[in-house]
Amino acid sequence: MAKRDYYEVLGVEKNSDEATIKKAYRKLAMQFHPDKNPDNKEAEEKFKEASEAYEILSDKDKKQVYDQYGHAGLENQFGGGGFSWDNFHHFDDISDIFGGGGFSSIFDTLFGGGRGSGGQRSSNRGEDLQIELSLTLKEVALGTEKTIKIGVKDACEKCDGSGSADGKSESCSQCHGTGQVRRVVQSLFGQMQSVAECPSCRGEGKIIKSKCSKCYGEGRVGKVKEINVKIPAGVEENQYIRIRGQGNVGPRGGAKGDILVLIREKHDDTFQREGNNIVLEFPVAVSQAVLGDELLVPTLTGSVKMKIPAGTQSGRLFRLKGQGIQGLNTYSKGDLIVKVVVVTPTKLSREETELYTKLKDHDKKRELKPGKGFLDKLREFF
Repeated sequence: MAKRDYYEVLGVEKNSDEATIKKAYRKLAMQFHPDKNPDNKEAEEKFKEASEAYEILSDKDKKQVYDQYGHAGLENQFGGGGFSWDNFHHFDDISDIFGGGGFSSIFDTLFGGGRGSGGQRSSNRGEDLQIELSLTLKEVALGTEKTIKIGVKDACEKCDGSGSADGKSESCSQCHGTGQVRRVVQSLFGQMQSVAECPSCRGEGKIIKSKCSKCYGEGRVGKVKEINVKIPAGVEENQYIRIRGQGNVGPRGGAKGDILVLIREKHDDTFQREGNNIVLEFPVAVSQAVLGDELLVPTLTGSVKMKIPAGTQSGRLFRLKGQGIQGLNTYSKGDLIVKVVVVTPTKLSREETELYTKLKDHDKKRELKPGKGFLDKLREFF
């Protein structure tokens, strides 16, 4: 089944501000929260759907990508398994309406986003990192592979990522190794039981008495590493490429976060991008425009021949099929739009001056009128 539009899910307009989006989500969260709808799978799904929509629309960068490209622009945002509560970063925005303290834990318990082996919690997952990568127009058009250096937190070699100097840890006495404590809270719906992260062990279920001297008990240290990034053809400015499991490792053996590579396009001195088409201004001499000629036109992959007919006007557009940018996740290519610009000579020899003087007498007999501008013609092409 196709995903619903995120604005439709939250019941807001596309131009809604942050406060309106947040208010709409809080309303849906109260309506469909599983504690208010026990054993109601439909309510659970609506609750999760609204949370996914809020995760995107409450984030300025993600919202911008979604507004421009829809769900297709976010296809790598949540991975192959789709949205999970590991992807949700806004528990604080609504935790107060459920009594506070244990809202994220309730999510983990209901949707399986929280517990790993040994009672370790999803909060132990390492942070995602972001890096910008600038690409030439040719790299964007054809796709490329880049090696980049980035600073990350990796497992401490001295303690093997455990954070313990002697490799030992003790079960937390408060939560008895579960990483969670249960408590009864008072909410809008009356008395409710919530599951919260244990404050003593921070959800890990264990306590380290003798901390590693290198990582100070965190189980990770900073280092610089190289990673290879495959860039598909057709990427655009402000799109992200997610590299899973290459970000910071979590404290004391926690899972690794991801690296988000933000695409930037370098300015090109020759071509201008218009979607998957590229536009080129090509200068020609007056004689070439008048008599016609065969030109050798540059493309992103070399040069091709292009004929212009006699009487070609300055600003005329020619389309070279398939010489543009390959579309993202498709084999179709855009076109190269060549704008012919007739160049008026400024320095003339005596012979040239005599020839143009003779032509001037002929030109006086011509009736010249203004016509469509370049922008109008370009719009017709697109």
